[in-house]
Amino acid sequence: MNQNRFLPFNRRQTLWVACILAVTGAFAAGAQSASAAKSAVTLKRDADPVNRGPLETGSFSAVVKRVAPSVVKITTTTKSRRVAQTQFPGFDNPAFRQFFGGRVPEIQTPPQAGLGSGVILSADGYIATNNHVIQGADEVLVSFDDGRELKAKVVGRDPQTDIAVIKVDADDLPAITFADSTKIEVGDRVLAIGNPFGIGETVTTGIVSAKGRRPGLGLDYEDFVQTDAAINPGNSGGALVDVEGRLVGINTAILSRSGGFQGVGLAVPANLVSQVVDSLVKNGKVVRGFLGVSTQDLNAALAESLELPSRRGALVAEVQPDSPAAKAGLKNGDVIVAVNGQPVEDSHRLSFTVGAIAPGTKLDLAVIRDGKEQKLKAVAAAHPNSRKNRILADGEDGELHAGAGDEGVLNGVAVDDIRPQLRNQLNLPANLKGAVITNVDPQSAAAKAGLRPGDVILEINKQPVTSAQEAAELSTKAESKKALVRVWSRGNRAFVVVDESAADRAGQ
Repeated sequence: MNQNRFLPFNRRQTLWVACILAVTGAFAAGAQSASAAKSAVTLKRDADPVNRGPLETGSFSAVVKRVAPSVVKITTTTKSRRVAQTQFPGFDNPAFRQFFGGRVPEIQTPPQAGLGSGVILSADGYIATNNHVIQGADEVLVSFDDGRELKAKVVGRDPQTDIAVIKVDADDLPAITFADSTKIEVGDRVLAIGNPFGIGETVTTGIVSAKGRRPGLGLDYEDFVQTDAAINPGNSGGALVDVEGRLVGINTAILSRSGGFQGVGLAVPANLVSQVVDSLVKNGKVVRGFLGVSTQDLNAALAESLELPSRRGALVAEVQPDSPAAKAGLKNGDVIVAVNGQPVEDSHRLSFTVGAIAPGTKLDLAVIRDGKEQKLKAVAAAHPNSRKNRILADGEDGELHAGAGDEGVLNGVAVDDIRPQLRNQLNLPANLKGAVITNVDPQSAAAKAGLRPGDVILEINKQPVTSAQEAAELSTKAESKKALVRVWSRGNRAFVVVDESAADRAGQ
């Protein structure tokens, strides 16, 4: 497990932004219909701007004493396990494959320990941290300021923002107070609190160096607060607070050539954290929708060619058929400049603006077409690729996935048709029909039942499977949380029972 994310400075940036707008159902802040919805966790908030009076020469000790108990140490352990090595070097060589009898070779992974930090959200035990801190962990242990150590269960994870929520069985915990992160300014003083290198709770200080950073860490939602407060491995999931002790962000990553801190730390802004937390606590996942367009930023040449007064807005490169955008009348070449009255500066900001609106909410779109502004109306739809905890999602690897959110019985299983290359690679019989498993999340009920990459699904609940599409449909349509699955595995045919209800009881 990663303890901190690192990114070299010379990472190449793409010039085109092509995205199918993912909108988060629980990103309710600022949404017209969601603003009145009851939050799943009652967070302490203070929306007033920080005091920007004359710089003080005194100590931060009073602030630290008040805030430090709200920041916890998180230790994770991952057990040793055997996993299929689908990318085994040389496995495509028939002369080498014969030594494995056509089976996918396996390796034994060593036990792993991880370290991170977390922030107490509520008195009754909800804690926020980074997804990469707890991802894949078999056990999560939380250490508190008062010396207590409690086991935590995972409530939900959102890899798209790298935020996760865990919960311990405790009361009267010191919850942190959230600031309104839209009101912070470059130059505001901040403190970073966490547990670097496992040496114990540590406080560093600096300023807000920049806002709205998008360094390309591979997350779908990047809108980081940048700080020069020192952040190191183990700080991930810890608090970035203002000088009044209010949370302005969750420390997530550093940009570094050396792997150590070099003055550029990144934190997920507090408002985005609260939106994700609310959805994870309510649903165990972030329910996403989409508008159905691919967009790109405008450069000077495009703005001139389209006779636009400025480079502000998101240029529509493609409209998906039968999508909300298509039904609203959006066309290729339109420039979206506002959503529900909120200005859209670029395609990235469009994603975040629409992301504050729940699926099913009406969208008032201001677009420029042929040099004239027009008003269009759309309705945000549920994203067709939403999956439980987004363990696997259609379109990430070109494969179909048997589980569909909480309704599927094979969550975390990726399948593909038995293509000639796969049949040859896995040495499958010529007459074998079904859906070949290409990936299995190690924490899923399917993995616990013994399903592994290279297995072929022949039946689901006694219904024959001849393609990946059939496997996905039968998994989604299953009436029970338990599925009787017949598979071909390593030359043998066998039945296994995949029990998703057991995974639900375990809190995953």
